[in-house]
Amino acid sequence: MSLLKQIFTWWNGQTIGTRFHTWRFGKKVGEDQFGNVYYQGGTDSEGRTRRWVIYKGYAEASAIPPGWHGWIHHRTDVSPADEDYKPREWQKDHRPNGTGTAQAYRPPGSLAVPGERPRVTGDYDAWTPRG
Repeated sequence: MSLLKQIFTWWNGQTIGTRFHTWRFGKKVGEDQFGNVYYQGGTDSEGRTRRWVIYKGYAEASAIPPGWHGWIHHRTDVSPADEDYKPREWQKDHRPNGTGTAQAYRPPGSLAVPGERPRVTGDYDAWTPRG
């Protein structure tokens, strides 16, 4: 990656500051099935061990699978790399955020999907202009 790209962009790889912090304090913890690499080292403002991810490709927070999400947010002290993490039977497979892509959710009756929207029911009345 070019030097200018590392200095001025954060969305397509690590910046110079992140690269320096990772080199100085980072200890690689593991890697997920998407190629994202997870690190820990140093302490944050609350005195906890700092944890971060270097994304493979664009930085997209929804690209973190559930097991790593729990670890990076300090919900668990054991990373998926240190245990035999298996998703629960009720957990769905991870899907990155599809907003702005062909995989985005489009309800019936939207501009992108033919059909009619379902009628409003219950105690809600849609606003209608006076005319």
